[in-house]
Amino acid sequence: MRIREYVVFLYRIFLVYLFYAIARGLFIYMNRGLMGDYNTSDLFYYGLAFDNCAIMYTNLLFILLSLLPLWVNTHRKFQKVVFWSYFVPNTIAYATNFIDMAYYPFSKSRLTSASFAVIEHENNKMKIFSSFLGGYWYMFVGFFLLIALWVFLYKRVKNVEVPITQKKSYFGWSTVFFLGFGTLIMMAIRGGGFTSDTRPINMLDASRHVNTAPQADAILNTPFCLIRSMGKNKGFKEYHFVDEAYINESLKPIKQYNREVATKPNVVLFILESFGKEYWGCMNTKTHIPNFKSYTPFLDSLAQHSLVLDNAYCTGRQSIHGMSSMLAGIPSFQVAYTSSPYVKQPTQSLVSIAKEMGYDTSFFHSAPNGSMGFLGFSNILGFDHYYGKNEYNNDADDDGHWGIWDEPFFQYMCRTYSQKKQPFLGTIFTLSSHHPFQIPKQYEGKFPKGNLEIHQCIGYTDYALKQFFECAKKQPWYNNTIFAFVNDHPNQIYYDLYKEPITGKGAAIMFYSPNPNLVPKGVNSDIAQQIDIYPSLVDLMGYHKPFRSWGRSVFANLPDETPRAFISDALMYQMMQGNYIYIIDETGKVNGVYKKEDGALKNNLLGKEDNAEIQKGIKDLKAFMQDYMDRIINHKLSLK
Repeated sequence: MRIREYVVFLYRIFLVYLFYAIARGLFIYMNRGLMGDYNTSDLFYYGLAFDNCAIMYTNLLFILLSLLPLWVNTHRKFQKVVFWSYFVPNTIAYATNFIDMAYYPFSKSRLTSASFAVIEHENNKMKIFSSFLGGYWYMFVGFFLLIALWVFLYKRVKNVEVPITQKKSYFGWSTVFFLGFGTLIMMAIRGGGFTSDTRPINMLDASRHVNTAPQADAILNTPFCLIRSMGKNKGFKEYHFVDEAYINESLKPIKQYNREVATKPNVVLFILESFGKEYWGCMNTKTHIPNFKSYTPFLDSLAQHSLVLDNAYCTGRQSIHGMSSMLAGIPSFQVAYTSSPYVKQPTQSLVSIAKEMGYDTSFFHSAPNGSMGFLGFSNILGFDHYYGKNEYNNDADDDGHWGIWDEPFFQYMCRTYSQKKQPFLGTIFTLSSHHPFQIPKQYEGKFPKGNLEIHQCIGYTDYALKQFFECAKKQPWYNNTIFAFVNDHPNQIYYDLYKEPITGKGAAIMFYSPNPNLVPKGVNSDIAQQIDIYPSLVDLMGYHKPFRSWGRSVFANLPDETPRAFISDALMYQMMQGNYIYIIDETGKVNGVYKKEDGALKNNLLGKEDNAEIQKGIKDLKAFMQDYMDRIINHKLSLK
């Protein structure tokens, strides 16, 4: 009956579960500041279903070799084959958990197959990996020590070579046990039974047991997320919640403004890498955080003459999401639009409208050309010029990891604008406030190191912006230029307020012009979002034709345009509108309704409170889900 073999087999499978539990414990510990209030035992208990699935998938070959009656199962040479069939896939899968432990504080979501789009276009992958390895060497050491312990424990319990004397009995009992184990394995892969109401579990199911996204991510494991997302266009499907008339009336996806502009203004949009809202003093005047410290003295000084949106939110989680949000008004949810097969379609955007109006359009990014997928997406949007590390052509200013330091590249951008015919639209995606969080040697000690590694890098880029404006002030195009500033996503977090699920996705948005007739100054605390930048700039440029936008112009102040924010999340659709926050899953099921002040999502009002505003908010979010999918899937992102 092969009892010894089955005992050894179960022991080896138990070891996989043990080490997955250790990885979960490490993940929770390393991201404890983001977790909020949670029950540790619940995270481990509910995580078992996801571990079951990942472990069974990863160990299918090992399971087959262990259970099939091959007559030589206990032979020494065969057991070596079993050993490698066990450790090769398990080591690879286990490594992804450790990569995620380091990457999660930046991405705020588990790795999926779409995550590889972030580095797909990088030409210096080995340099990036070396930098990553150097910054998180202790994690790699811990990983290899755990693998060594795993191998040691595996070898402690061995199969004893037994000759097969009763082959019919051996084969018969092996078949019975194989079918039994096979049924259990299929149930584990599905996450439950085989009835119609127990569909295979997916990443969204982790959110059923918790209140916050980080807690759901602690329940998940990275191999599961990679397996479930591989080869799928997850997150892209059509909905039929409301009729088109409701979408046009409440969502108003087609905008039109009638601002009269005497002279077309130049536009320069700064997308600031990792410039979390908590780093800006001007974004935190109403947060009342005790002993708050700002790391953006120049931006704070500029804010005194700008329009500051201090209640804005991110509609993306990664850099490429920021590019689609700000330039094309397309947010990202479970899977980024820019990582989808739908991205290569005609797309109306700030760029296409500027070109229609006769603007020269440029995109600047000081990394090697093609990095982060920016070159590809800028081509889709139709920029006239792309200025990257290749065009800069001076490796003496390279930071050794990602590309050219911000200060010299900003000066290069200033000189380039001065050679252009007006009006021009320029976008720069900054670079230096990025892991491994270094600044040029000549500036060591100049900027406050603060409480986090990134703080001095924020200070450096803020200083580089100051130097850019010193250059720009001397140029003839300066007084007729609108400057917009926005972060692509948050990064390292220090203050508790920004560890909350909603508040932590805050966006820092500011508009400035030296010409007070182009941009009013003040603080606007209405709900806003990154995708509002696109229609706001289109409005300021004086474009009078209809155009597609799920955002709104913060300058038009039209009574029929509702302030709202579609707050990006890797698992759910989230929207802040009016007095509430709404959370709906990909099936259209309402998972939560919260007061807008409840950024920690602690008090779910679903089933406790209901009124006309809540019913409309739910309907509005569903209307957006429907229109978002319809326009992307059916190639309706351009009005032409």
